Amino acid sequence: MKYIVKGREPGVFSAWKALENPDWTPTYDDLRGAEKQAVKAALMQEQGYLCCYCERQLSDDDSHIEHFKPQHLADVDPLDYANLLCSCQNQLDKGVPRHCGNLKGDWFDAHLLVSPTSPDSEARFLYTADGHIFPRENDAAALATIQRLGLDIPKLVSMRSAAIAPFLDENLTHEELSHFVDGYLLKDADGRFGPFWTTIHGLFDGAFEIVD
Repeated sequence: MKYIVKGREPGVFSAWKALENPDWTPTYDDLRGAEKQAVKAALMQEQGYLCCYCERQLSDDDSHIEHFKPQHLADVDPLDYANLLCSCQNQLDKGVPRHCGNLKGDWFDAHLLVSPTSPDSEARFLYTADGHIFPRENDAAALATIQRLGLDIPKLVSMRSAAIAPFLDENLTHEELSHFVDGYLLKDADGRFGPFWTTIHGLFDGAFEIVD
């Protein structure tokens, strides 16, 4: 789970909310069109076009705006940009396993759900060279997060393993591997991070211990 630094909400979103008057109070269901697209685009950009939970590459037609704290909670403003993220999976095909925001649904426990906007989010998980994800040490919240979001389902394990494979090339020298990793961890010209950024960072960048 990559740490997300929240930015300012889009100006068109602020302006739309500012239209509130005695006859109309904006709701999340009212958010559509250019204003909703601007919010989603801003979320994707600040996340480097990675899913807020699993770090798959996001596309506009396979993603959705995610409320980290569900809208139904009494203390939640559904239009609070600070609570909005962009998660993968929009329309679910028959037989496609749910994960991330779609599996999380309306579940929320502040003590058992790791937030990607928390600065320690990256360090709370361990990754193995075969694509699996584990909680670090005895981190109950990290374990619950993996389970509740389906972060270790076979589909995601396979995708992580495929992302890791090029870095395991035995023909790479230490220097070549170092340059390969450094380049991968940078955003590209379009502002996109490589998929499963934290997995590659954790296994190859020396920031975390490598687990075979």
